[in-house]
Amino acid sequence: MKIKNIAGFFDEQDVLEKLTKLGDPLVLISKYIDFSLFKETILEFSGRKEDSEKSGKGRPSYDVVMMIKILFIQRLYNLSDEQVEFQITDRLSFRRFLEISFSDSVPDCKTAWAFRELLNKDGEDRSKVIFELFLSKLNADGLIAKEGKMMDATFVSVPIQRNTREENKEIKEGETPESFTKNKHCCPSKNAA
Repeated sequence: MKIKNIAGFFDEQDVLEKLTKLGDPLVLISKYIDFSLFKETILEFSGRKEDSEKSGKGRPSYDVVMMIKILFIQRLYNLSDEQVEFQITDRLSFRRFLEISFSDSVPDCKTAWAFRELLNKDGEDRSKVIFELFLSKLNADGLIAKEGKMMDATFVSVPIQRNTREENKEIKEGETPESFTKNKHCCPSKNAA
């Protein structure tokens, strides 16, 4: 019987230290950029109020600085709203960058979309302006950010069409089985294979 490893108290910390040693770029960015510097610009663009000014009605909104960081992650890694939600949920390095623990809720894809739309009201792409401010701050510190890509791996099941033994025999002889000619949708896909 195989004994499973039991999670230790310092396991998460050990993994984070290893990620840092391996060169987690988000640690470097956090070292040079204080994302709270963009908070006033975001509040101005979005028309949102500070948390202290909220009416107390409805679900509390996510921290503006965290939402700025999410926009940054999306832009840096070229992630869709759905993928940024998945990657934040999945990746410890993203959670560390956003300063959220496993017990904290992750903003869903609709929240990321709504925040970006709030910034881009009136048809202006203000998220691009914010990203440009970020890049100019990095450049002033002697760093250059290169945007990357994370592949969206999506798996879709495809219906499998099986030929009968007789059809396979006809195909091997260079003939087109009669069943292929009866079904106009069947012939192009089977002949392409």
